[in-house]
Amino acid sequence: MASREWKTFASAGFGAALIVGLMGSAFADNMLKLTELSPNGADACFGRVYDAAHLKAHPKQKVTRIFFYYGHDPVSRPNEEPNANSDTSYNGFLTTTVRGAKAPEWAGGWCNHESEDGKSGPIRCGMDCDRTLASLKVDGKGRLILSDLSSDIYLDAGSEEELGAAEYDRQALGKEDDNFRLDPMPEATCKAEFARIDPIDPALGPPLRERLKPDQAFCYGRDYDAAHMSSHPDQLTQSIRVFRGPVELASFASAGDDANWPDGADIAVSVTTRQKGAKVTQTYSCQGEADQWRCAASSKTSNYSCDIAQKEIFLKRGANGAITLANPNSSLAIADLCSKAADGKTTSDDKVYRLEPMPQSACAP
Repeated sequence: MASREWKTFASAGFGAALIVGLMGSAFADNMLKLTELSPNGADACFGRVYDAAHLKAHPKQKVTRIFFYYGHDPVSRPNEEPNANSDTSYNGFLTTTVRGAKAPEWAGGWCNHESEDGKSGPIRCGMDCDRTLASLKVDGKGRLILSDLSSDIYLDAGSEEELGAAEYDRQALGKEDDNFRLDPMPEATCKAEFARIDPIDPALGPPLRERLKPDQAFCYGRDYDAAHMSSHPDQLTQSIRVFRGPVELASFASAGDDANWPDGADIAVSVTTRQKGAKVTQTYSCQGEADQWRCAASSKTSNYSCDIAQKEIFLKRGANGAITLANPNSSLAIADLCSKAADGKTTSDDKVYRLEPMPQSACAP
């Protein structure tokens, strides 16, 4: 067990997965058709790294490195989002590194001409909630002019009120962080820059959506011995199993779509606690989101007096074939999901589990 925090919502870029469905086929039709940015239809990279002299002359500019990538997602690979969504994800990606930061931040938008025919006029990259990522223009030397960059591009809506003026100013971009002139660069340069955001650990192996097949049963789990339970008095879970068996396989076979795997995949989670010897099993319905499966509690196998759809757990691939299950908001059946004990964040030491592969018989009902 571990008590580290788990990101239930990913950063600005990872949030792109949540709104793919809102873009629809119209966006897919416009994918990589801005010939100003990409005359040959290939992915395009623009960037600039500012030297000490420039930064000294512009003390209100926080950005030291900035890159704009027009093309297919350079960040979330390998990821858990279905292959069917690969051509409907954001097609404009911005990453910046500010003074003193160890890693870049990034955001994504979908870029189109602001005109009725979609073929002329200014280029605007939009985001969710009707926000603007940036306005784009290419000058006579092939450089990308990036303007209308909001200072709160990486912050949530309403964050100024929530954070307070001082903290908002600290986290927001500077007063001179706009109207950037970026040089054309090799595609590999942008990919290397985006790779700095969240370096991939080779030990984690391929995504779960590749490791676990739509028609494949699996079983992961862990049994905690007396020594562990004694040293973790705030842990309720004594045994846990995460699995797909005949029932879950049949559900996906009848209503799922292999092209959208793992969206719509059911999993079952069985737990026993130190207070109760009986095993309790809960079903969850999953979807791929960035580098994790986001799984909402389902009422398919049980009746509940409350809406349990907001009860979510998260699965991630782990090293050496393991998986990690996160339970940040009391969404496991170690307590009645409709009770006050399961209301809000997980207060016990039952937040994160590292689970090992087990034979399917270990997950039998």
